[in-house]
Amino acid sequence: MAETSTLNITQNLTHTLGLAILRGDFVDALPSEAEICERFGVSRSSTREAVKMLSAKGLIRSRPKQGIRIQPERNWNMFDPDVLKWTLVSKPTLNLLREFFEMRLVTDPQAAALAAQHALPENIVELRKSIDRMRDAESGLDDSLDADIAFVTALFEATHNRFFIQLIEFTSTALRVTSRYSNRMQGVSFSNLATCIAVFDAIVQKQADTAFELVQNMLTQMMETVLADT
Repeated sequence: MAETSTLNITQNLTHTLGLAILRGDFVDALPSEAEICERFGVSRSSTREAVKMLSAKGLIRSRPKQGIRIQPERNWNMFDPDVLKWTLVSKPTLNLLREFFEMRLVTDPQAAALAAQHALPENIVELRKSIDRMRDAESGLDDSLDADIAFVTALFEATHNRFFIQLIEFTSTALRVTSRYSNRMQGVSFSNLATCIAVFDAIVQKQADTAFELVQNMLTQMMETVLADT
């Protein structure tokens, strides 16, 4: 098992098995715990912990005398950053990218509207910083993807809604992976600087409807560009 330096043994085994499941390396079930131990050179305790972690993510179900069964895709927790990352890495399809955009069309415009209603002075500061980073990215002084993620993060934080804030890691993970796997994404930013500045101004002026429409239109145009001719 090729171990990732930033992961411990259990996390690395979880990553290896999770990615294998998403790739379809196993049909219907995983090997027994004993077989996993032997195949990957890990202890029984590490294997059991990895099985628990994969079960919590909805990928498998372990039952006595039934073995470790792989669950249908509808059971997989796509909001789990690991599951999302494994899915995007192992099954990089434009259909999956379309589903991600559809999700953002539901969440991001509403986040902008909520930010216009609830943003505090410190949120305005962070949004302004993210806009500055986007400007720097256009000049090659910052990474455009990191700047885009900073804007989305600041936007969701400004909602002061715990459910939206929980989506930050999900959205950031999806942005990072989808930006790499498709040739269609080369040279395509996930945010438009001029529009983001307008969104920022709308939030400052507490114009919720305007903020909502600006983000909705930006994402719609972006989705049409990326998924054209598919």
